Amino acid sequence: MPNETVTIGGKNFDVACQPGEEHYLRAAAALLDAEATTLIGQIGRLPESKMLLMAGLMLADKTAGAEDRVKQLEAEMAELRAETERLRATPPTSAPTLPEGTLERMADLAERAEAMAEDLENR
Repeated sequence: MPNETVTIGGKNFDVACQPGEEHYLRAAAALLDAEATTLIGQIGRLPESKMLLMAGLMLADKTAGAEDRVKQLEAEMAELRAETERLRATPPTSAPTLPEGTLERMADLAERAEAMAEDLENR
């Protein structure tokens, strides 16, 4: 089992992890160190146990907020997927209709275009 030395709040800790998980340990330690460094900057030096406890609680609070946001987004996504499926399954209620007189105007325009084309051919 590999051992890693991580620094949290200016203190070094030797921690064991599973092979191949060293990167995750270092990343987690960096998050904890950032919180500990913030605490030390605001409060000053703390006993090691209190520093680790407070930094852990701050990370837990951020994690809980992120989990709540993920749940909210997943619920919104589920609603949108359901709405998409409902729209796909629902056939249109009626075919689109043209405003009254449109077909007559189009036929008139076609006749005029044909007349102009014939006139150009004769010239």
